[in-house]
Amino acid sequence: MNYLVQTFRALALAASWALSALVAQAADMPAAAPAAPAASSAPSAPAKPDLAKGEARYATVCTACHGADGNSGSPEYPKLAGQHPEYLVKQLTEFKSGKRANAVMMGMAAGLSEQDMKNIAAWLSSKAPKPGFAKDAALVSLGEKIYRGGVADRQIPACAGCHSPNGAGIPAQYPRLSGQHADYTARELSYFRDGSRANNLTMNQVAAKLNDKELKALGEYTAGLH
Repeated sequence: MNYLVQTFRALALAASWALSALVAQAADMPAAAPAAPAASSAPSAPAKPDLAKGEARYATVCTACHGADGNSGSPEYPKLAGQHPEYLVKQLTEFKSGKRANAVMMGMAAGLSEQDMKNIAAWLSSKAPKPGFAKDAALVSLGEKIYRGGVADRQIPACAGCHSPNGAGIPAQYPRLSGQHADYTARELSYFRDGSRANNLTMNQVAAKLNDKELKALGEYTAGLH
């Protein structure tokens, strides 16, 4: 019995020494480094536009209508060279979703991924737009008055306020209009006016106040802007 008691006391004493040693060691140790934060579950940053891939995708999908360098030779199709990439991505996205209705473009955009759109838009924005020209001097004069000063008695704002005095537009907000085919611009304004193009409420409201001659005049004037 005495042996067991002595053994128990010895074990207890050893445990006490061990605990004291651990406490002393801990006191001498530097503070532990903070744990590394858990890996973020946030999505990674989107890939930057790839101009080479944009050019290749454009060549297979867009060249036939919009020209090899984005400078369409036909007023049936808009010039895209030099256009703001954010605007182009927005239009392609809305063609794909059906928000902007155009049977041909809806079909073309259906097979494009978001990254395809960004690549194509970045490549087009890097291309130099070819200047356009006006054909009707009388219409140009009327178009200039509306573009620069609006029509006060009908509460039509000056186009220059959003699209800039030289038609260059404002990146990420308003598209470039300078040098665009006159017939294309007039046609799109008519679509805004009758509501068949419904992806910009402001343009629907402005175009609703314009008559046919004014639509053509704005097309002529912006075609010759540089």
